[in-house]
Amino acid sequence: MHVLTVIDHPDPNSFTAAAAQMFMDGANAAGHTTEFADLHAEGFDPRWSMADIEGDNASAPLADIRSEQARISRADAICLAFPLFWWGMPSMMKGWVDRVWSWGWAYDQLDDREKSLQRPRSGVLLIPAGARSDEMEDAGYLNAIETLWTQGTFGYFGFSPRKLEMLYGSTGSKQRREALLEQSYRAGQTLPAPRQIKA
Repeated sequence: MHVLTVIDHPDPNSFTAAAAQMFMDGANAAGHTTEFADLHAEGFDPRWSMADIEGDNASAPLADIRSEQARISRADAICLAFPLFWWGMPSMMKGWVDRVWSWGWAYDQLDDREKSLQRPRSGVLLIPAGARSDEMEDAGYLNAIETLWTQGTFGYFGFSPRKLEMLYGSTGSKQRREALLEQSYRAGQTLPAPRQIKA
């Protein structure tokens, strides 16, 4: 498979970047090809604008969106790597989702979150989080994230199967961080093939 990893973190030396690299190393070890998209390094503009709305109604989207959609079209699997930020996505990744996975290209309906205009792709969300797993579960945050992302948004993208890889305690000890990097590596190494979504 060809695996696209998209990262949102302004620091190339961040733990998020290290986790994304380990994910790609695991994918390469499994015989997959990889492609890396660093939204900050590439200067992606996350702002949704009138130009995007007009592009939705035109024969072709904006040039920067066409470039991102071409990357997606090459991929059989996609990993989105970003730190948990106010219990959601940081702005660059949210803007990438908003602008790139557009109406008429990724989806054209609102009633069936398992129906996408895109072919099935294996999808992974690789998310470092400072919180512990018990903290997130007890407060209901993990269930909310699962509902919003894995049961909702990423069905419209055609991600099948899709998996949420939470890297809990990523601000913890060196030993903990090394274990999380190993988790990231395994996620890439054991990446499943896309499967057709049942009608």
